[in-house]
Amino acid sequence: MKNLLDKLFFRSNNLENLSSKIKSLSSKTQVLKIFTAINSYSSESEIRYVGGCLRKMIKNEKVDDIDLATNLEPKDVIGILKKEGINYFETGIEHGTVTALIDDFKFEITSLREDVVTDGRHAQVKFSRDWKQDASRRDFTINSIYSDIEGNLFDPFNGKNDLDNGEINFIGNPEKRIQEDYLRILRYLRFFLSYSKQKHKPEISKYLKINLNGVSKISKERLLDELKKILKPNILINLCKDKLCLEMIKIIFPELKYFDIFNNLNLYAKNSLDNIDFIFIISLLIVDQSDDVDYFLYKYNISKKNQQRIKNIDEFYKNKKFTSKTFSKNKMNEIFYYKGREAVIDILKFRIFKLKKVDNNLIELIDNFKEKIKPIMPIKADILMSKYKITEGKLLGNKLKIIEDEWVKNNFQITEKEVENIINS
Repeated sequence: MKNLLDKLFFRSNNLENLSSKIKSLSSKTQVLKIFTAINSYSSESEIRYVGGCLRKMIKNEKVDDIDLATNLEPKDVIGILKKEGINYFETGIEHGTVTALIDDFKFEITSLREDVVTDGRHAQVKFSRDWKQDASRRDFTINSIYSDIEGNLFDPFNGKNDLDNGEINFIGNPEKRIQEDYLRILRYLRFFLSYSKQKHKPEISKYLKINLNGVSKISKERLLDELKKILKPNILINLCKDKLCLEMIKIIFPELKYFDIFNNLNLYAKNSLDNIDFIFIISLLIVDQSDDVDYFLYKYNISKKNQQRIKNIDEFYKNKKFTSKTFSKNKMNEIFYYKGREAVIDILKFRIFKLKKVDNNLIELIDNFKEKIKPIMPIKADILMSKYKITEGKLLGNKLKIIEDEWVKNNFQITEKEVENIINS
C-alpha cells in the first residue's frame, strides 16, 4: 500500500508543516462534508484540493477560496450535492465546474478534463479520470499541485519545488499554452510578480510579446477580473519595478498611465497602501485632464456604483486650479452632504497620494469626515409654507433648494434673516 501511495503522491521530508495546514483548512471549513460525500460515492471516486488554495498555503498566504478537482463528471457531482442537501450553482458546467455553497462559503468543484479544441479564448473539453492528464493541461507547474484531505501531495510537474525556488514555469510548450488561452499572458505576469525570485527567461519574454495581440480575443470581463488581481497593492509595487511586466500591462490597458506615483509614495500613502481598493487604484492610474476615464468605464463595463466613485474624483480634479479654498472644510462639507463620506475621503486621499510630501491638513480632514454624521437640513417645506405663505409647487422647490445650498456652503448653518432674504429675492 505504501509503495502504491508513493507512486501516486509526491513526497518529501518537508511536507509535515504543509500537511498540518491542509488538515487545519479541512477542519475549519465545511469542505469535509464535500470530501466525505464524493470519496464515499464509489470505490473509485476521489476529490482533491487543487491550484490556488495549495499555492497560498505553501507560501503562507491567506486562503480566501477553495478549488477542488474530482474524477467524477459534473452530473454525478450534482447528484451527490443534491443528495447531501448542499446548495450548488452550475457556474461553468460546460467546462466541468460546479460551485457548492455551504454556510456562505463557495467551493468550486471541477471535473478532471482534457482540452479537445482551443481557440485562444476558451476550450472545448472532454471529461477524464486521469489526474496526470488533467494536470498536463493546466497553465503553470505551480497550479498543477493536488492534495487529498490528509495533505498528501500529487505534484507531477514539481510545482511545489518551483514555488519554493521562485520559478514560474509553463507546463509543456510555453507558446502552445499561451495560444490555448491568451489570458495566460496576464496570469504569467501576476504569478511572476507574486512569486518569482528569478529574471524573465528570454524565450518566455519572446512568446509573451509575439502573442500579445491575442489578448484582444479575451472578453473584457475576464481581462478586468485578472487586472483586479494584478493591481493588489503588494503585486502593484512589484509591477512598477518590472520593466517587461509594466510594458505589457500598459499595452493591454493603455488607459492606465500613472504607475510612477507608486515608486515615490509619501509616508502616509505607503502606510495606507494595504487599505486602498481596486477602484481607488484605478482612479490614481487614469484620472487626469483627458477623457480616458469615461472611455475606461464604458470599455470595461464598471458597475454604476464604482463608476460614480471614479467620476467623483475625476470631476473634482479635472480642470482644477488649486487654491487655498480647494480643500477647505466648507468645500468638503458640500461634497460630503451631496455625494457622501466615501467621495470626500476618496478625493482627499487621491490628493495625498499624488503629493511628494504629506499634507497634515488633508489628513486631519480625512479623520474628521470618518466620524462625521450627515446633518439634516433644518428648514422644511412646511415651514416655508406656513411662515412665508409659499404655496406648494415649483417656486417652493426652488426656494428650498437655494436655502439648502446656502446652508451647506455655510458649514451647515443659516440664520433666519438669510432665509428671509432668499424668500424675498
